[in-house]
Amino acid sequence: MGNRPAELRRAIDSVLQQEGADVEVVVVGNGADLPELPEGVVTLRLPENVGIPAGRNEGVKASAGDIILFLDDDGWYRSRDLARHVHDRFAADPGLGAISFRIADPDGGPDQRRHVPRLRAGDPQRSSAVTTFLGGACAIRRTAFEQGGGLPGEFFYAHEETDLAWRILDAGYDIVYDAEAVMYHPAVAPTRHEDFYRLNARNRVWLARRNLPWPLALCYLGTWVAITLLRERSRPALRAWFAGFREGWREDAGPRTPIKWSTAWRMTRVGRPPII
Repeated sequence: MGNRPAELRRAIDSVLQQEGADVEVVVVGNGADLPELPEGVVTLRLPENVGIPAGRNEGVKASAGDIILFLDDDGWYRSRDLARHVHDRFAADPGLGAISFRIADPDGGPDQRRHVPRLRAGDPQRSSAVTTFLGGACAIRRTAFEQGGGLPGEFFYAHEETDLAWRILDAGYDIVYDAEAVMYHPAVAPTRHEDFYRLNARNRVWLARRNLPWPLALCYLGTWVAITLLRERSRPALRAWFAGFREGWREDAGPRTPIKWSTAWRMTRVGRPPII
C-alpha cells in the first residue's frame, strides 16, 4: 500500500538473505507507488487497489518460481534457512500443496490462536495437517495454485486463502501447518481494517456457496451465525456482519464448483470438517 517503506525494506532484506535456495522477489504496489528497492527486485505497480487476493495473483503472474511464498510488507523471516527448509519439504513430498507458517510476535508475546489454522490451536509449536493456510505466511506449490484457480480476486479481503485451500485439497494435495517455518509479524487485531465485519461475513457466504455441497454449506453458515452471536457483543459490529451476510446471498459469488464428498471426509479426518 506504499505506507510502510521501512517495514517493506526489512521484509525484502529478510528474503534476499535466504541461503541454500534460489529466490526471486516480486513486490506489488497495490494502487501505490513503490520506493527505491534493491537491485534485482521485480516491481509491479497496479493503477488501483484491487484488494489482497487480486494483487497477489498479479504478483504470481510476474514470477517464475515453482514455489510461491506470500509475505506482507510488515512481516519478515526470522531464519535465513526458511527458503531451504520450504524447498526441501516440497521436494520430499510431491503431494504437498501448501505450507502454513507459524507467526511469531517479535516482541516476545504469545502466539495468537487465530494464527494457527486448526481448531485445536492451543499449542502453536505443534505441526499438523490442516485444511487452510494463512495468506501472508505461507508457501504454495505453483502447480497446486494453478489447479486451484488462484486466489478469488473478487473477495478483496478475508477468507480468500481458505477458498484456494479447499480447492487445493479437492485437487488431491495436502496442506500442513509447519511450526518450524516461522515468520515474524507484529501482534495486531484484524478488526483494524475498515469493513472487516462486512467483508468477513460476505466472503464466508461466498466461500460456502462456491465450494460446499448445499447440506454442508447450510450447516457451515448456520454454525458461523451462532458463533458470531456468541462471540460478538458490539451492536455496530453485528449490524455490519449481518449486512455482509445478506450481501453474500444477494451478490454473485462467482463459479460454483462444490468439493467432492471424499474431500469433505478428508477434512473431517484431519480434524476440521467443513461445517466450522
